[in-house]
Amino acid sequence: MGLRAYIAKRIVYMLILIWAVVTIEFIIFNLMPGNPLEQYVAGMRGIITEERMKELRRAFGLDQPLHVQYINTLVRLFTFNFGISAHSTVPVSQEIMRRLPNTLLLLGVSTVLSIIIGTLIGVITAYKRGGILDTGIVTASLFTYSVPIFFIGYILITIFSIQLKWFPSGLAQPKEWIYNPPSNILEYISGRLYHAALPILQLFLFSVGGWILLARACVLETITEDYVVTARAKGLSERTVLYKHVLKNASLPIITNVALSFAFIVSGAIITETLYSYEGMGLLIYRSLQPPDIPILQGIFFIIALCVILANFIADLLYGIIDPRVRYG
Repeated sequence: MGLRAYIAKRIVYMLILIWAVVTIEFIIFNLMPGNPLEQYVAGMRGIITEERMKELRRAFGLDQPLHVQYINTLVRLFTFNFGISAHSTVPVSQEIMRRLPNTLLLLGVSTVLSIIIGTLIGVITAYKRGGILDTGIVTASLFTYSVPIFFIGYILITIFSIQLKWFPSGLAQPKEWIYNPPSNILEYISGRLYHAALPILQLFLFSVGGWILLARACVLETITEDYVVTARAKGLSERTVLYKHVLKNASLPIITNVALSFAFIVSGAIITETLYSYEGMGLLIYRSLQPPDIPILQGIFFIIALCVILANFIADLLYGIIDPRVRYG
């Protein structure tokens, strides 16, 4: 099978998988306990008449047969028309796009730093395996990776916000921007990074240990292979052997985790964003759970699933580029 046939086959699989995700999502939300419409009405003020209830059922499409609701759900999700939020009565797409840039900044920066720094340190510890440096870094990685993330956040807020007063303890931007927006792009960027510094540091400390351990384990599996011995026998420098030969051949599991990490960026960091009152996708999911805002949750979960499927597709293509041993067969 050639590369074009492989890509076409993977695209067909992607479409089938997306359809399956939408179907499962529709089933799950219809099997959820309780009546979302009654919970929505309970939060409204005033008396809701029977006529008004019929109008609401008609507006949300709940008066249609189940198969018609399923078809309508397919059409809405595949056209990215997620409907109206039951909490804010604002289109779901607007609610998502208002918070998505905050989450991309927060998780994008922390994920990139964690991957780069964690992978480099993991390679070094694998090369110096068995020494004091290896033992110390592995112990520290296991500690930061196992400590609850909210505990790391409390420590950072206590030290850098309450005690030293170097950084704010929450929000995605300064409060005064509501009435006095920044005048130039540099002020805007510095203000956003200033408020995102602590949550980025928290996510970095929590995740970098996992990348160190993953990179170390992958390198240890390949560092004793015959081709590594041959590369050293040719007189290549240890840096060249380590990063061009060992890491390249050990990178397939790392690529998979990198792809999934970037795919899950859009899901936000629920605990971190809630702790810092950071207006991102994670906080939006948390607020949409009680009472459940079905249009918001359906839209977000569909986007997350779509990103994961695309990330796996890209990872499969990269396998053949990075590792020539992989064949599209």
